[in-house]
Amino acid sequence: MNLRDLEYLVALADHRHFGRAAEACFVSQPTLSTQIRKLEAELGVALIERNPRHVTLTEVGRVVVDHARSVLAETAVIRTVADQAGDPEAGSIRLGMFPTLAPYLLPHVVPALSERLPRLEVLLVEDKTDALVARLVDGSLDAAALAVPIHTPNLHSEVLFDEDFVLAAPLGHALASGHSRISIDEMIGEDLLLLEDGHCLRDQALEVCRLTGAAERRGFRATSLATLSQMVSAGVGVTLLPDLAVRPPTVENPRIVIRRFADPVPHRSIALFWRPTSVYRDVLATVAQVIRERAIEVLSTDA
Repeated sequence: MNLRDLEYLVALADHRHFGRAAEACFVSQPTLSTQIRKLEAELGVALIERNPRHVTLTEVGRVVVDHARSVLAETAVIRTVADQAGDPEAGSIRLGMFPTLAPYLLPHVVPALSERLPRLEVLLVEDKTDALVARLVDGSLDAAALAVPIHTPNLHSEVLFDEDFVLAAPLGHALASGHSRISIDEMIGEDLLLLEDGHCLRDQALEVCRLTGAAERRGFRATSLATLSQMVSAGVGVTLLPDLAVRPPTVENPRIVIRRFADPVPHRSIALFWRPTSVYRDVLATVAQVIRERAIEVLSTDA
């Protein structure tokens, strides 16, 4: 048994098709098929059921694939340790962020990271919070910037910054008038446009609703901040947006009025999470410092 055979088996489990698995492994289909048969012969069990249109794992095949994934993940860690031995700031890290943060924070911090850690390759993954946490725990991510709290044990975290929420209202709306900061008491009775389930911003906005007496606009749930902004622009209603989402390089919408809150300002706290056993833990502490400094710099400027 060798690692290459395990890689072929995992690829076959992922693609459920010999041709596509072979393409993913950059080998010919006969080569992959031959090696799978050799692996089955070596183990003395059938790992897959061969059907004309697709591949199905046997019960023992599913168990073997799970263990193969673990072996390959540990092998990747070994390679990473070896690669970092000579230069701890070289290599690649997989950094996750959720969709209501990534497009608005990354333009500010990526150049700063490249300047501070020029030999480090940062591979960015955007997904919802639950998926990022799962990938962080299983090792397919090295770190993730998430809104706290995260109720997952055995993760190290470094606080990055607090980000205020702002009110976005269409021109002509009662809450769109005035240049002073808006009191949260003025939200009483308002119906807010919110994101669909699964977005952490939705949970944060619902908490603001609870505190202010506002409510969710029923019959509408957006899939992104861009959709929320479009609906506000069209006069459908008002919403809450994170501060970074209304700052350059985001283009200002002339049909939307942005109003900031007076104290107590609703906000969310962002932290960087990683496994305390990560081989990148020292580098990730530097990554956290760079993100923190740059984000605070951007958020402290007048908008």
